[in-house]
Amino acid sequence: MANKAIKYRLYPTTEQAVMFVKTFGCCRKVYNLILTDKIACYEETKAFGKQTPAMYKKEYPFLKEVDSLALANVQLNLQSAMKNCFDKTRKKQNGFPKFKSAKHSRKSYTTNNQNGTVAIVENRSIKFPKIGKVKAKIHRMPEESWKLKSVTISQDSDGKFYASVLFEYEATITRVALSDNAIGFDYKSNGLYIDSNGYCPDKKKYYRQNQDKLAHAQRKQKHRTIGSNNYKKQQLRIANIQRHTSNQKFDYLHKESTKIANLYDVVCVESLDMKAISNKGFGNGKATLDNGYGMFLNMLEYKLADRGKYFVKIDKWYPSSQLCSCCGKQKKLTLTDRIYKCDDCGFAINRDFNAAINIKNEGLRIRKST
Repeated sequence: MANKAIKYRLYPTTEQAVMFVKTFGCCRKVYNLILTDKIACYEETKAFGKQTPAMYKKEYPFLKEVDSLALANVQLNLQSAMKNCFDKTRKKQNGFPKFKSAKHSRKSYTTNNQNGTVAIVENRSIKFPKIGKVKAKIHRMPEESWKLKSVTISQDSDGKFYASVLFEYEATITRVALSDNAIGFDYKSNGLYIDSNGYCPDKKKYYRQNQDKLAHAQRKQKHRTIGSNNYKKQQLRIANIQRHTSNQKFDYLHKESTKIANLYDVVCVESLDMKAISNKGFGNGKATLDNGYGMFLNMLEYKLADRGKYFVKIDKWYPSSQLCSCCGKQKKLTLTDRIYKCDDCGFAINRDFNAAINIKNEGLRIRKST
């Protein structure tokens, strides 16, 4: 069995929007209450104890107004966070759970489908517990064999509501026959990537395009009184600019990754640490984050998997930039050397193009050997 989520835009009425916001607040309240009691219980008994949302409904009657499964999922999420914090078998240790802030925490909650309490209705709305039918943009319908498991309702900083509906389905993916219909990618800060065919997309820098507009809006907010209606209106304008920039980038990355997943059977990339590349030492952090290369690779991976194709990652320490793609001779280069010229065979090529060819060859070797 496999899972897949589809995200829909919601258009709630004023009463429904108030109910959504109330549920966000109740979930945050229950999370903080349980965490407080766990800390207090541990200080007294050296054990965290078992707390449930039902324990607080008598003291806080407003908790009865919202979906009980949303509160139950909060309890489960906190239990998972506590377990991950003290699980020594994990490679990366998680920190102790923190209290959720009313201003800075993400506005979302998850509820489960029980006998049709969550459903897509008439291709125009989605039904939720305690709220009823909410108008939605159903841009994609699930297949008939898919089983609706849960839904996560969220609100972005620009005030828009979304529902991420999770489906469970029987995965029947047939792997394509291994062939030489492959391509290799080398990261390029000016253009997202360069492939083993020498193609470099002319990716627009969406953040830089909207940077002046964003800076102007932020300067205007600086002259507003904090907490006033004009301050909140300007804050919403800033959020709309940032959301528009994000949507532009996601749209481009989805279209580019879909095109590649349809064209090639094997895609070879380097397993880079994009967070390390975007630090101040390289001096190109803004360009790296604007590209979204890490998101692009994630999209490629799951889209290739859905089509039964292969996504191959080679080690980040593989000297793809130092090897001659013609004869295989290794030569050390500095960051200022943009042309690779082999001392043995005299082959001259663009440094990034040469690296992409080496990544493709190494990825094919790994794929065939496994």
